[in-house]
Amino acid sequence: MKVVISACLLGVRCRYDGGDSRNELAIKQKDTYQLIPVCPEEAGGLLTPRPPAEIVGGDGDDVLDGKAKVIDVDGTDVTAAYLKGAHHALQVVQSHSATQVILKARSPSCGCGDIYDGTFSGTLTTGDGVTTALLKRHGITVTSM
Repeated sequence: MKVVISACLLGVRCRYDGGDSRNELAIKQKDTYQLIPVCPEEAGGLLTPRPPAEIVGGDGDDVLDGKAKVIDVDGTDVTAAYLKGAHHALQVVQSHSATQVILKARSPSCGCGDIYDGTFSGTLTTGDGVTTALLKRHGITVTSM
């Protein structure tokens, strides 16, 4: 079975701060599944490192509907990059016929169920990131770590 997974969970240094979110449980999945790493933010054209970003005015579904934006801590609108990266991730999932996706929790791109609230205060709110929202709209099961 093929599983698309956030590259940062596998130890790839693609987080906004230049680090990774290495997760031993995620890495152990390679013993059972074929893991296909993806970083929607880098795929969308954002550099590593980069200023942290959050969804302002809603969640990933609202971004997809044009009702919210992804803004970095410097005030730059990076919505287009997040949308591009989300569509890239969808293409990866579909081209590999992946049946499961595991993404990084709380990310404005990959968060599943809860994301930061757009105030850069560390406060969480209910919602999905942009990539997660797009994948779910296409009937793809997403979980987070």
